[in-house]
Amino acid sequence: MSDITIFHNNRCSNSRGALDILRERGFEPNIVDYIATPLTAAELAELVAHVGVPVRQLLRTKEAAYKELGLDNPAVSDAHIIMALAQHPALLNRPIVVTPKGAALCRPPEKVLELL
Repeated sequence: MSDITIFHNNRCSNSRGALDILRERGFEPNIVDYIATPLTAAELAELVAHVGVPVRQLLRTKEAAYKELGLDNPAVSDAHIIMALAQHPALLNRPIVVTPKGAALCRPPEKVLELL
């Protein structure tokens, strides 16, 4: 079992790119398809804490649901954003990679190299 996890969406070129980089370097990560199996609010809160950035930095602001849910309002709380992410997993930016060295949103995909 790998000690690397990628929160992955196969439809995303950045996510596929980070996965390719990992595999090219001999790593076969645990792949979490968070679209097919959405994370719970508690799991998302833990992931956000591990990445160590404000939850807003992990939002996909170009998704229609971002504005439809009012997430563009700066007054919306982190807890509300986490609940929205749990209900609308496509709003989570990707890929997020977790290794023993830390966790990060790997955009561009080469950012994954900092975690190896």
